[in-house]
Amino acid sequence: MYILFDIGGTKMRLSVSSDGATYAEPKVYSTPQNFTDGMQIFEEYYSEVKDQGEVESVVGGLPGVLDKKRSYLISAPNLQGWIGKKAKESLEGIFKASVFLENDTAIVGLGEATKGAGKGFSIVAYLGVGTGVGGARIVEGKIDRSIYGFEPGHQYIDADASMAGKLVDLEYFVSGAGLMNRYSKVPSEITDHKVWEEMERNLAFGINNTIVHWSPDVLVLGGGLIINNFIRIDKVLENLRKVLTIFPYFPEIRKATLGDFGGLEGTIAYLKLTK
Repeated sequence: MYILFDIGGTKMRLSVSSDGATYAEPKVYSTPQNFTDGMQIFEEYYSEVKDQGEVESVVGGLPGVLDKKRSYLISAPNLQGWIGKKAKESLEGIFKASVFLENDTAIVGLGEATKGAGKGFSIVAYLGVGTGVGGARIVEGKIDRSIYGFEPGHQYIDADASMAGKLVDLEYFVSGAGLMNRYSKVPSEITDHKVWEEMERNLAFGINNTIVHWSPDVLVLGGGLIINNFIRIDKVLENLRKVLTIFPYFPEIRKATLGDFGGLEGTIAYLKLTK
């Protein structure tokens, strides 16, 4: 069997696959900030499924920048307690099997490119807007090559710091963590439509930069703030059309279709690439 997982800034999802093509009903947990607590969840989950057979390999996503060997997090703004912790080594110890790690948003993007809104396109750009902002470039069904992955959420759209009074990145302006930082509120508590309009405008600038850098056939937007319609794609597009004029055609912009389990679909696609 195969162990699959998708760990985000707020939720972690674990599942098992018996055939490497489908996965069982996942279990969902709150993501613990403490690394040891996170490994305890894996141990408890394994105790529940180990009777299903020997683990052949483990594939999963972590929310942050991984080292070059994809073995531990070197930067994770929304999961700082996991930075520098030996994730791959710890998981190999628990499951006694090979472990393959990737950035969580890249895994979700791979799922959307192979099974979701980006299926059928050669070059897919994925942006996830939720607790944080992440993204990835998927080319011909594979996460594009890179040294440290992709971090479009950490681009700057306010070079003179006039918008926030300090130099901050895109994630600060359009993510759930950014809302908490600025207003001490979760998205559902933000009722001022001007706040959302500003976020839609700022996200359009970030998308413009992503498209001119990655030149995709399609850009898929996902993450909790998109899926749950806090940020309206039609309004983002209105702003985007005002600035994205350099290319002769406008790439298709699609809403992610795999919902909360795009990451697990991505682990299935990634698993196939490891064989």
